[in-house]
Amino acid sequence: MPRRAASAPRPVGAVTRGTTNPNRLRRMDRWIADAHAAALRRAPGPPVAVDLGYGAAPWTAVELLQRLRTVRADTRVVGVEIDPARVGAARPYERDGLVFVHGGFEVPLPGAARPLLIRAANVLRQYDETEVRAAWERLCARLAPGGLLVEGTCDEIGRRHVWVALGPEGPRTVTFATRLGSLGTPSDLAERLPKALIHRNVPGEPVHAFLRDFDRAWAAAAPYAAFGARQRWIRSVRALAADWPLTDGPRRWRQGEVTLRWDALAPRG
Repeated sequence: MPRRAASAPRPVGAVTRGTTNPNRLRRMDRWIADAHAAALRRAPGPPVAVDLGYGAAPWTAVELLQRLRTVRADTRVVGVEIDPARVGAARPYERDGLVFVHGGFEVPLPGAARPLLIRAANVLRQYDETEVRAAWERLCARLAPGGLLVEGTCDEIGRRHVWVALGPEGPRTVTFATRLGSLGTPSDLAERLPKALIHRNVPGEPVHAFLRDFDRAWAAAAPYAAFGARQRWIRSVRALAADWPLTDGPRRWRQGEVTLRWDALAPRG
């Protein structure tokens, strides 16, 4: 790979562990393709999506292209990695609509394009909580009008996810998603809370109260387990709707998801 010019700006951010697996982000991608479909279809030109910090292998960027093209066939994906060796390793996977570039939170896209989507999965886990807000603001400032930033965390094989969806104005929603057959209790998802929330899972914080209420609803819905984990999840989420501002409905709940407004879980202080 050609050496970066001495005058080129240094990428913003730090190298991540690079852990990745095929199909790891399928739950997040499925949600994005549904929640952001209207914006993708309305985009005046080919929409650009960014897989920020895709890791040691390019599987998640390849899969993102495939999934978004089911919504709009001319979608383009740019994989952005701060480790130049990873960019070099990904280049053989480039194809029509998919390229890989060296960069970080500045999101340096070809032609100075502004992306309609930035997906940053498992990127901020290694950062301090105090650094999250600045990273969010920098990434949101790069979005095209109507754009979306999805930032969150999942386990190594994609069974459990929690992510925040943000627009240019800031955070909007938080989504919890899981493979229902592997779930013990909803609070099992606490270990996958994004950096902005993971240290706030303590008494007195909203996210702790939400997971406590979710576990209680899950316990109360135990009789529905006879009809399968999906029915138990739906019953539990329906009970939460009385006290928490959910933004989705049964169609998403059936997928093992629940989304609620960010301001309901935002850290105190």
